[in-house]
Amino acid sequence: MDEQERVQVTQRKMSFGATMKAVFWSFFGVRKRRDYEKDAAQLNPVYVIIAGLIGAALFIAVLIFIVRMVVAK
Repeated sequence: MDEQERVQVTQRKMSFGATMKAVFWSFFGVRKRRDYEKDAAQLNPVYVIIAGLIGAALFIAVLIFIVRMVVAK
């Protein structure tokens, strides 16, 4: 592993909370270009996948809750 690869590996150390925040704003489609570039360089891909699955599950759960409240008698 050369020095450049080692630097890339050590830069991907954003926390899971920061990843959740980035995925949350991505669901809405409102990210500043500067923030997007920072996230692309520093987010851990595994965290992004996990956060995306959690976000999608929460979105579906909220939709189901809203529909059940609307059609409840």
